[in-house]
Amino acid sequence: MSIAARVVPAFTLKQLAYLVAAVEVGTITGAATRLNVSSSALSDAITELESAIQEQLCIRRRAHGLTLTPSGERIVAHARRVLAEADELTRAVGGTDTLSGPIVIGCYPTLAPIVLPRLLREFGAQHPQVDLTIREATQDQLAEDIAAGRVDVAFVYDMLVPAETERVQLAAFPAHVVLAADHALADRDTVRLTDLVDDDLILLDAPPSSEHTLSVFDAQGLTPRVRHRTSSYEVVRTLVARGLGYGILVSRVTNPRSYEGLPLVVKPIDPPVAPVAIDMIWAPNRPVPARTRALIGFARGLDWGAA
Repeated sequence: MSIAARVVPAFTLKQLAYLVAAVEVGTITGAATRLNVSSSALSDAITELESAIQEQLCIRRRAHGLTLTPSGERIVAHARRVLAEADELTRAVGGTDTLSGPIVIGCYPTLAPIVLPRLLREFGAQHPQVDLTIREATQDQLAEDIAAGRVDVAFVYDMLVPAETERVQLAAFPAHVVLAADHALADRDTVRLTDLVDDDLILLDAPPSSEHTLSVFDAQGLTPRVRHRTSSYEVVRTLVARGLGYGILVSRVTNPRSYEGLPLVVKPIDPPVAPVAIDMIWAPNRPVPARTRALIGFARGLDWGAA
């Protein structure tokens, strides 16, 4: 098809970018602030886009933000791909191989101390013009962020990860028992769950950690006695060190003491439980910019440890 025969779009990249920003932020005002434009200019651009394609893309309500229509959801998915390709074209026209631009890295909180320091320091040093930002959240929240385009790549456990994501496994670790140093089982080489089931469990209550811990017991026909629930990894370790119970965790830290400085011991579970994999995930339905591809390749090349 000749250039003359092609249909010239009645909309602009700016209109698409304004729509995507409004969807990601959730409000016209918030998106306008992010883009440093007036709310009226952003709202007008979306209205002009709707007029150009003759579709209502969103419902704008002052007290409830912005809600996409079915047509809007379809258009936003296309718009993200178009904007990603436009970004790549801009870099190619610039004639430089230097990677630049933003990458939002999502991370499950207990993985953050393992994953983020190496990425931010080592990858950041290699590519100083790439703007790395962090979002820590539970895996269900990160999955929503990936689908909505708010996060470019996320590091999660391989449990409860939606099928509609691209993924690569980085490492796998078995769960272990965390005990106070003066616990009756602290001198054993390994610990059996049957020896713990009548003690108090300090449960890391953040999906999918809580589901995994309970499934480890359920696989042996056991039901743990949960004394306290917390969404904080360090609170689990602190309460355990205080003698309030034991913990079942996957992520490991080299520090043998709690946040308060009290000693802890880590013991393998006998019989061993299946390792839990750490996955890196990203959206399958959008082009991956060169900077994000570079981050994915960098992470795959690191030695994260093995089961």
